[in-house]
Amino acid sequence: MFRKLTVLMVSAMACHPAFAAREVHHFDVFVTIPSQAFYVIPADPGWIHSEQQLPWNLATSTLGGLRKYFDVKNEAGSIEARLEGRPYLSNGTPAHDIGLRVLFNGKVLSELESSEVVSMSEAAQGKRVLLEIAPVLPVDGVYKPGSYFGSVNLLFNAVLPGA
Repeated sequence: MFRKLTVLMVSAMACHPAFAAREVHHFDVFVTIPSQAFYVIPADPGWIHSEQQLPWNLATSTLGGLRKYFDVKNEAGSIEARLEGRPYLSNGTPAHDIGLRVLFNGKVLSELESSEVVSMSEAAQGKRVLLEIAPVLPVDGVYKPGSYFGSVNLLFNAVLPGA
C-alpha cells in the first residue's frame, strides 16, 4: 500500500507542474587599487563608467555642465593632462555640434598638447581637484533641438623632475 501511494504521489507530481518563485541577479564587481606613487582617480568612482546627463534648463534654454572631483597624487613630480580628441556633443548633424570646454584643477585642457594640471608640491602630498566640463554656446547663441551624445577622453601623465 505504501509503495502504491508513493508511486501515485510521484506520478501526480510529475504530471502537475510545480509553481515556484525564482529570482536571479547578476552584477559585476571590480576594484581599482592605485599605486601609492601615482594615481588620478575619481573621488566618487560610481559615475566614471556611466553616461552623464548634462542638465537642460527649459525656462532659460541653457545647457549646464558637469563637475566631479578626482583624487590625485604623484610622489615623484607634477601631473600633466591632455584630451584624447576633440570634446563635443553631437546629434549627427556636424553643424549642430556642441563643443565642450574641459578644465582640470582650474586649467583648460587641449587635445593638441599636455599641460601641467597639478604642481610637483601639490602632487607630492596628494590633493582632491575638480574636473569641470562646460558646454560652449553655439556661434548663433542657440542650441538646436535633438538628442546629443559625446565622449570626453582624458590622458594623465606622471612627470619626473627635469623631464
